[in-house]
Amino acid sequence: MTIFLWGVLPYAAFALLVAGLVWRHRYDRFGWTTRSSQVYESRLLNIASPVFHYGILFVLAGHLVGLFVPASWTRPIGVSDHAYHLFSLYGGTTAGAFAVAGIAMLVYRRRTRAPVFRATTVNDKMMYLFLLGALVLGMAAKLSDTSGDGYDYRATIAPWARSLFTLRPDTGLMAGVPVLYHAHAVVGMVLIALVPYTRLVHMFSAPVQYLFRPYVVYRSRDPRQLGPRPDRRGWERAGS
Repeated sequence: MTIFLWGVLPYAAFALLVAGLVWRHRYDRFGWTTRSSQVYESRLLNIASPVFHYGILFVLAGHLVGLFVPASWTRPIGVSDHAYHLFSLYGGTTAGAFAVAGIAMLVYRRRTRAPVFRATTVNDKMMYLFLLGALVLGMAAKLSDTSGDGYDYRATIAPWARSLFTLRPDTGLMAGVPVLYHAHAVVGMVLIALVPYTRLVHMFSAPVQYLFRPYVVYRSRDPRQLGPRPDRRGWERAGS
């Protein structure tokens, strides 16, 4: 079971992620969407959606730092293990709380707004279940030991995660990990596998290029400075 969970399941989840993205892009390109329900209700959505998205972005950023920035990089720049633990504890818990609050408002909106509820599919319910489960388990694991420096996942889980990229996963590192971290990791991997088959696929279509587009300058002509604008042929004023 140890080999399956920490040596097979990660690659199976990644394979399903890639295969699902290729399949959706080739055969269901018009379904590659969030299936937005804003047309049915927008007031509550305008609050819940930003809360969830900002929360989940900080959660993902925290996971990337925690798993792929080793302690040997942070200690030389003056970040002690205790300071790192406090930042991870309070920052991660706050980000998770925002994401959970956003999901709670989105679920409440879907349940109390009849048109939105009718547009909710079984796929959506499964997606919410796994997403909320991953967040709650991660917060529970983090809050299970708040004394001292907490559980040092950078000595076990993080090296295991990095070893996956060498195609030689060190499954033994996960043997003594607390059960809440085990559950969080398993649900997280299942969620990764489900991404292409749910509305979460829209994260791969985020308009990142919008941040780097050139400015669009809008100017109006001042007839007092530029004089009357000559009419172009075919665009004469009415009555001329």
